[in-house]
Amino acid sequence: MSNQESSEIGACCAPLAREPLTQDWAGDLARMFKALGDPVRLRLLSLVASHAGGEACVCDISESFELSQPTISHHLKVLREAGLLDCERRGTWVYYRAIPAALQQLSAVLLTEGEPAAASEACTEVPA
Repeated sequence: MSNQESSEIGACCAPLAREPLTQDWAGDLARMFKALGDPVRLRLLSLVASHAGGEACVCDISESFELSQPTISHHLKVLREAGLLDCERRGTWVYYRAIPAALQQLSAVLLTEGEPAAASEACTEVPA
């Protein structure tokens, strides 16, 4: 593969395709993706992130699920331990908010730059 071909692929592909992940980064990403592998947790993260003011209490989102409040709290704890949510206690309520840097990290590792069709073609070409 020529240097030009290599730089073209590096410019179009997600960080995963540009260079190997470090062990630490791979571990962090795996924890986050594992936490999001459950549909309830994926929806919870979406509900919290899109809630008015960017934060939500369990009482604000529990009506969206046919789950008990302790089950929802458990899922929120998993998201928090994965580094996707942060929380703050106010009186008897705990308010959760998405951590923008974590969401950006997930997005960036999968992001393809440039035009979707061109990036897809360049990244899937097999070098001669």
